[in-house]
Amino acid sequence: MENRATVLIVDDTPENIDVLAGILREDYKIQVARNGDMALKIVSKANKPDLILLDIMMPGIDGFEVCRRLKDDLTTRHIPVVFVTAKISPADELHGLELGAVDYITKPVSPPVVKVRVKTHLALFNQNRELDRKVKEQTDVINTTRLQIIQRLGRAAEYKDNETGLHVIRMSHYSKILGIAAGMSEPDADVLMNAAPMHDIGKIGIPDSVLQKPGKLDADEWDIMQSHAVIGGEILGEGDSSELLDLAKTVALTHHEKWDGSGYPNGLAGEDIPIVGRIVAIADVFDALTSQRPYKQAWPVEKAVDLLKSEAGTHFDPTLVPLFIAALPEILEIKAKFEENLD
Repeated sequence: MENRATVLIVDDTPENIDVLAGILREDYKIQVARNGDMALKIVSKANKPDLILLDIMMPGIDGFEVCRRLKDDLTTRHIPVVFVTAKISPADELHGLELGAVDYITKPVSPPVVKVRVKTHLALFNQNRELDRKVKEQTDVINTTRLQIIQRLGRAAEYKDNETGLHVIRMSHYSKILGIAAGMSEPDADVLMNAAPMHDIGKIGIPDSVLQKPGKLDADEWDIMQSHAVIGGEILGEGDSSELLDLAKTVALTHHEKWDGSGYPNGLAGEDIPIVGRIVAIADVFDALTSQRPYKQAWPVEKAVDLLKSEAGTHFDPTLVPLFIAALPEILEIKAKFEENLD
């Protein structure tokens, strides 16, 4: 019974929740939310529901807006959403499907219909996950080659900055691990891993006199240095668009933003910073701190973790830092596998 799927029921009327929970409780784990805000908080946690039954007419954030936000978020867009509502005009139905919902159930609900629809969409979801797994297996060679090309492009910027190529490999794997811990699907986390190596590609456009200056940068030089984020976005934004390049552009533009709004280039704060930028910020800083360079010694892991903790809520997303720390055993395996020796 512990392997039962979890269904989140979202409705502002307790009686409606009781009806749906009574129909499904025997076969599924049940979570409930009485408004859109509560639903979004529930799905933001690590243990996400497998399917969401979502009312439309609710005070505050309505069901359409909840669905839109779920589908815009890489960590939740894969969760099937079924609207359960009496509001079922053709225009409403089309709008919900365009937002990414998979089905509608009309009120008052029929228990057999609810059971069949939930079972069907969970089965389709599981089939799609299995299909994704098989496609991933069949394209491993292509993906590996693509990743190697991208990593080499990322390494060009790192070498220009007196870094080593292994940095982009390690931090890209760290980003994938944290992405999955935050709720990303495996395919989306793989795209992030492929995009992360290009986070500092804009350094190619920074003069060596600034990038390799041994002393402290003055105000003008710091402005030039900060421009590498925008330059990276411009480089990655040129030409035909693709999911990978779009994500790489977002990472390049946002991985220096800070949770408290004091970062650059746009001073974004909190959840206005795309989650991929928040993830890469942690992965990048942790690897930079714990890596040896010709000009510095590597920090002990414990000291780097202490810094992440102390800057959670200022520099870093306070919900992501504990997830990263919890994944340290896996992180340290990657660190050991791609360790470098500068002696």
